[in-house]
Amino acid sequence: MTGDPIDPCELIAAADGTDGAALLFVGIVRDHNEGREVGHLDYQAYPEMAETVLRNIVAEARSRWETGAVSVIHRIGRLEIGEVSVAIAVSSPHRGDAYSASRYVIEELKKRVPIWKREGYLDGESEWLRGSTPQPIGEGS
Repeated sequence: MTGDPIDPCELIAAADGTDGAALLFVGIVRDHNEGREVGHLDYQAYPEMAETVLRNIVAEARSRWETGAVSVIHRIGRLEIGEVSVAIAVSSPHRGDAYSASRYVIEELKKRVPIWKREGYLDGESEWLRGSTPQPIGEGS
């Protein structure tokens, strides 16, 4: 979790010479959602729990697929259109495992990590978006 801008290239640098694949997923703030024009996003989180859940998700991915480095960083605070909100880097000896592990990490992050998003619309309104209810640590894993 960080309040600072994310440089995705820093995450991919963790790959080493044993890895033949390095995959980088970058989520960016878009200017629309469900027919509404978005001006910015505000992310809030429960940092201690979020870090713990993220570590668990990374450990799960590493146990399911042959990976090298797996790195995840998510922004909190106000983000403008085009800014990076989340970055996930996965290195692996082979691309298939990198793709599978990366997909797993982003999907589980969206389901389980206590991060909340409020969209600020160009018409001046804002709305907290529905997400998944995080499960207590240790359940559903």
